[in-house]
Amino acid sequence: MQGFLQSMSKVKYKYNPKTLTYEKAELTLWDRVLKFFSYIGTGLVFSVFFLFVFYLFFDSPKEKRLKRENEQLKLNYTLLNNRLEDLSKVMANLEERDDNIYRVVFEAEPIPKTIRRAGFGGSNRYEALEGYENSELVIQTTKRLDKLAKQMYIQSKSFDEVIQMAENKEKMLAAIPAIQPVANKNLKRMASGFGYRIDPHYKVRKFHAGMDFSAPTGTDVYVTGDGVVKKTKKGLRGYGYHILVDHGYGYQTLYAHLSEIKVRPGTKVKRGETIGAVGNTGKSMGPHLHYEVHKNGEAVNPINFYFNDLSPAEYETMIELASGASQSFD
Repeated sequence: MQGFLQSMSKVKYKYNPKTLTYEKAELTLWDRVLKFFSYIGTGLVFSVFFLFVFYLFFDSPKEKRLKRENEQLKLNYTLLNNRLEDLSKVMANLEERDDNIYRVVFEAEPIPKTIRRAGFGGSNRYEALEGYENSELVIQTTKRLDKLAKQMYIQSKSFDEVIQMAENKEKMLAAIPAIQPVANKNLKRMASGFGYRIDPHYKVRKFHAGMDFSAPTGTDVYVTGDGVVKKTKKGLRGYGYHILVDHGYGYQTLYAHLSEIKVRPGTKVKRGETIGAVGNTGKSMGPHLHYEVHKNGEAVNPINFYFNDLSPAEYETMIELASGASQSFD
């Protein structure tokens, strides 16, 4: 009975008003085709709808994987930026030590900030990195890498110079004026210091660009550092007989009012070598040596360059004598 009812439920009937009876509905081939495609169409519509909803609110496995990779990349960029920050601090410390320790020791000028911090040319340098979701992060990181790379290049070149200066340190130390130009163990020959003094001829206050050492005519005059004799002159005015020695590294020394010149221009001289004799030539009030030290073309106080000659106590005495003299000899 149950099987009969199931078979009956699968059969379709329609009412015939003419015969007032239900007759079995017979589907044509076209009806069957339309019915088939209506089922297919309905299924497709629902499939598309559900797929749309699914992709709208749920990520596919590939999208989930790509998002995980993207988040990992952002994390890596953040960590990279933190490391760049640490490296930048290390580089800044190296630059500070280079400018204020290493280059000072070797009396070299620090590298200007305009060179260390110079930018990169070209407005479209990072154009290829634009247009992506995280372009700003990538561009900023790349800029910091470029900046750090340039700073490292400049610092590397600076260290090359420092190494070269270190290799020449022995020569530089031998060249820097470091002794008194006349024998002066008891310091009694120091007659006038560097600075404003009374001119012995005109009795007016005038800047005295060196130090005067009183000594008998003919007393040996020593070159105070290794160098090359740049000029000798036997003048009757001003410095009188005088010698100019170029020591390199920006240093020059002048020995004036000599009675005798014992070297010629171009002669290489060693510290402590006799180059002349004390005299009273030129604008001078008595036998003495006028001695000057020049650094990069500017006269500097010679008293700062007797470190090979004087003990700390003798140096203090020399400072007192130099500051107490009120009149120069020339």
